[in-house]
Amino acid sequence: MENVAIIGGGLAGLTAALRLSATHHVTLLEASPRLGGQILTECCDGFVIERGAEGFVARSEAVPQIVAELGMPPDSLIGQSVLASYGYQDGKLIALAPGEAAAFLGFQVPKDDLGKGIRTLRHGMGSLIAAFEDVLSQRHVELRKSAAVGAVTTARANGITLRLEGSGETVTGDALVVATNARNAAALLVPVVPEAEGMRDAPAMSSVTVELAFDRQAVDHPLDGTGFVVATNEQRDGLRACTFTTSKFIDRAPPGRVSLRAFFRPTPQDLSDLDDDAWIERAYASCRRILRLEGEPLHSWVTRWDRALPVLNPAYKEAVQVLEQVLADRPIVLAGSAFHGSGIDAAVRSGMAAAQTVLDASRI
Repeated sequence: MENVAIIGGGLAGLTAALRLSATHHVTLLEASPRLGGQILTECCDGFVIERGAEGFVARSEAVPQIVAELGMPPDSLIGQSVLASYGYQDGKLIALAPGEAAAFLGFQVPKDDLGKGIRTLRHGMGSLIAAFEDVLSQRHVELRKSAAVGAVTTARANGITLRLEGSGETVTGDALVVATNARNAAALLVPVVPEAEGMRDAPAMSSVTVELAFDRQAVDHPLDGTGFVVATNEQRDGLRACTFTTSKFIDRAPPGRVSLRAFFRPTPQDLSDLDDDAWIERAYASCRRILRLEGEPLHSWVTRWDRALPVLNPAYKEAVQVLEQVLADRPIVLAGSAFHGSGIDAAVRSGMAAAQTVLDASRI
């Protein structure tokens, strides 16, 4: 049985590990103390809070397939409770037609996706990561958290060698799946694959989200939609959108309570200067003005994602393509939304494709 090392315990790395675990010995190395990457669900006082991705495109076939492979019940997947949305423009909320919300934010939505919304997991996206961890442990996959890789020291046709930070421990394998962000991939690969240099300055955006919980009577607005997006010329405080979390999905709060999730696109200065209290005040002030809030929030959660959202512009896509052409002659495969499209569905499909590449090479 061949040995495969996977760097990165986000959704792409976990998917690759699942697909490879039946035929290979897999060691997954994750630098942080937890698995899941940009999926992070917190449950507190009856609230289910998504601090990362809240769901995936409704048309996805890959995510339901993985849910089934993990043995999760079919009713684990749920859709939105409502599909209507609002836009904030000229100082007021206006009802939007399907697809208009994305247009407000400068996105283009495929025609087939208009009006379909997204799907999620009944108990939060984090339940998917918990299922991965359970199944992979049962399959004897080595899930090593807080195990940062310092360097890929060798990468030859017959295998790879990694060196871990701190301990200096070496990990060897017949193949390697790199499922990190582009900057980390470059730092790891450049010593053995100079062409990875093009990934070092990969463009990426940052995000800050603030979830605020209230008694229902503290919000005058009916909250009869998924939320609202803010027109570009109205984004004076950086607020881009707000999700009515407890309207969008069922069972997200105790009876009589609601939660709102504000999305900001911070400047580098904002990220370094603003503490949690400042972000909470900014979110509360914006939502109070738009939704006619009364009273202080019962709970609040601030989450920062620093340069976590890849910008897949043409130059970057070309750099990825060049690197993958070079890697085709080596036992190294790239996986993840940093290379093959943003979003949960793209990450899962990329992990599947990476695993298939390793499997195909094993049969040669």
